[in-house]
Amino acid sequence: MPKQANALTWLFLSAVVIVADQITKLLVLERFTLHESLPLLPGFLDLTLAFNEGAAFSFLSDAGGWQRWFFTVLAIVVGTILIVWLKRTARTDWRTALPLSLVVGGAVGNVIDRIRLGHVVDFIDVHYATWSFPAFNIADSAISVGAVLLLAFGLFGSKNPAGR
Repeated sequence: MPKQANALTWLFLSAVVIVADQITKLLVLERFTLHESLPLLPGFLDLTLAFNEGAAFSFLSDAGGWQRWFFTVLAIVVGTILIVWLKRTARTDWRTALPLSLVVGGAVGNVIDRIRLGHVVDFIDVHYATWSFPAFNIADSAISVGAVLLLAFGLFGSKNPAGR
């Protein structure tokens, strides 16, 4: 029986996420000053330049600087584990490969920021009335969507691997 092709080709999607993330961040950095906003959907969605030295929801953002390298190393370790997982996944198993490649792309996009700038560039600002969600970026979106898909496919996906 011939060996089945692995899902490493899905890293192309990771590369697309990284490129989209970095291009959008560069565009925002070129056109905005820190905390400057441009309403896209007034009362709901703005572009607002923000820097995050921590993790999601600015967790540990004021920890004194060590968190930059901690989150960089953590993302590299997790990304490596996910790439190994992709290597062990059949190319046709899109329910595993799609979410993993999204998370890898998002993690790398934010690691590039941490190494290059010392913080992550965020710019998507969703809000309503007095409520505001923390600003995020394309990489964060890819990580979130990938994690949700991985969970959803794991909980509600086919129990029969041949049915994938």
